Amino acid sequence: QVQLVESGGGLVQAGGSLRLSCAASGRTFSSYAMGWFRQAPGKEREFVAIISWNDNTYYADSVKGRFTISRDNAKNTVYLQMNSLKPEDTAVYYCAAPPSGTTVVVTSTAGYHYWGQGTQVTVSS
Repeated sequence: QVQLVESGGGLVQAGGSLRLSCAASGRTFSSYAMGWFRQAPGKEREFVAIISWNDNTYYADSVKGRFTISRDNAKNTVYLQMNSLKPEDTAVYYCAAPPSGTTVVVTSTAGYHYWGQGTQVTVSS
């Protein structure tokens, strides 16, 4: 059973930075893509960033140039470095992993089977 545990959320002023971490366990971490999604109050969960098993990265247009996703396979951890934060980045951020056997990278939440508990990010203006 894959388990994902996020950390690193908090309250930050606009223009500030945060780094989220997601520790994974339960299967070979390096073989799969990992994703970050977020959900603001009253809105659907949306794609933020994905990193493939071979380190290709994909970003939502709203975060491109400000957020960076990375992974450390030795630590079974994926990171989301968030810079130049805006109030509209306020949301619960979730780490996600696709089902075992998945080889195609997708940005839809439907492509991810395993989810962390979420970590709150609040950006004040």
